[in-house]
Amino acid sequence: MNEHRKLTPGDWIGFLAMVLGMFMAILDIQIVSSSLSEIQAGLSAGRDEISWVQTSYLIAEVVMIPLSGWLARVFSTRWLFLASSLTFTLSSLACAFAWDINSMIVFRALQGFLGGAMIPTVFSSMFMLFPLHMRPMIGVIIGLVATMAPTLGPVLGGWITDLASWHWLFLINLPVGLAVSVLVAVFVRIDQPKLEMLKRIDVPGIVFMAVFLGALEYTLEEGPADNWFQTDAIVWWTALTVTAGILFIWRELVHEHPVVDLFAFRNANFSIGCLFSFVIGSGLYGSVYLLPLYLGRVRGMNSFDIGVIMVVTGAFQFLSAPIAGILSKKMEPRLMLGLGLALFGAGLWLTTSMTAEWGFWELFLPQAVRGVSLMLCFLPINLLALGTLPKEEVHNASGLFNLMRNLGGAIGLAAINTALIERFELHRLRMAESLTASRSHVLEMLDGMSVYLSDRIAGNADAAAIKTLSRLIEREAWVMTFSDAFLLLSIGFFLALAFMPWVKHVDSGKAPSDAH
Repeated sequence: MNEHRKLTPGDWIGFLAMVLGMFMAILDIQIVSSSLSEIQAGLSAGRDEISWVQTSYLIAEVVMIPLSGWLARVFSTRWLFLASSLTFTLSSLACAFAWDINSMIVFRALQGFLGGAMIPTVFSSMFMLFPLHMRPMIGVIIGLVATMAPTLGPVLGGWITDLASWHWLFLINLPVGLAVSVLVAVFVRIDQPKLEMLKRIDVPGIVFMAVFLGALEYTLEEGPADNWFQTDAIVWWTALTVTAGILFIWRELVHEHPVVDLFAFRNANFSIGCLFSFVIGSGLYGSVYLLPLYLGRVRGMNSFDIGVIMVVTGAFQFLSAPIAGILSKKMEPRLMLGLGLALFGAGLWLTTSMTAEWGFWELFLPQAVRGVSLMLCFLPINLLALGTLPKEEVHNASGLFNLMRNLGGAIGLAAINTALIERFELHRLRMAESLTASRSHVLEMLDGMSVYLSDRIAGNADAAAIKTLSRLIEREAWVMTFSDAFLLLSIGFFLALAFMPWVKHVDSGKAPSDAH
């Protein structure tokens, strides 16, 4: 955009409509997570099938995100976003009327794929539409939406399901999606279509990319439960992932008109920014996944109580947004990002001392620290990663940048699930071995439980005492396991800080992207 062009009210209306569409697309990743049991019952699905309500969406979205840069150049930002918003809305309606688990999986995959273009398109639009001096403020808006949506997803989903039914998780998209579509069609004017690019479409590159990313997501999702390479299915899917990945990279590097320009990674800031995006994705999606799991499995809370606790992170994200916006104008971006990464790691580390009694107030400080740190991370990382690229490369690079955040979430969740399985068994076995009947304090504990239970139950008090002790062992094993998982995530953030010296300084007033 020309620095001297005056923004019109229509520009603002169109851009904010796009941000709302992005919020809708990101929200729908997590909105079903707290209502999977209700969806399972409504569709008569099996326990091993219901997770695909989330997985199918993620796989399809991950395929679309890097493809969106090429599509935006071909059809323009306006028409791509309009098509994405409309088809996302229609597929949401189809999800609400799904008649079995198979139809739901298909419709969720369509929803993720068709809506996936909205996320990176908003990021690239910030650099194409707004002048340099306005980007910190716009970054606050985008950052707040992009980081709050995954946090609010489980909370809002649980509330809607309790109030109405799981069908409304998808029906609420209809009025929002239609409004976004109309506003984008009327007001968005950022670039012009380049339909001549269709004559040199890289079909093999698109196929290799879709197979690579789809197989990777499937492997990451199913690997922990299938003991990874101990099952033939995971071995074959891994082989397919590696093969398609090599073919995709080769194709995009040698083809004259690649669908995804991997040469953006020659820019050191962009490459390291993608690494940071990967780490932030693992922490953002990992913490949103772990905390409800702990509160439900250890504390036995319902979705509403879990939502009340988790809203703390979103509240502090919201409250810290204007502060982060001010700091982005006064603080060197690298210092701000380093502070954000350190604080997020610290927020995760604070959770490692959890016990089976932790509730709202014990989790308040760790969540508050993470909420504040997210805004400190999000604002400078966009500038550092995308701000030094030529403007014609921003669409493509934005897709890759957002892909890394989603891959960070996917790979992070796979690592977390693997750790949960292995560490739980390790902690449970160690505790069971230490609490043997040959130890006097164990016998005293069982005797005390038997006496307590004998007046309260009709059955065998000794057997009930042993069963109670077994449940206590399992509960404490889960607490230690969740602590280990939070520690694993925190280490990733502290290690990421080691790459900060290689990040080049970016002056927001002299970013090269506007020199083109």
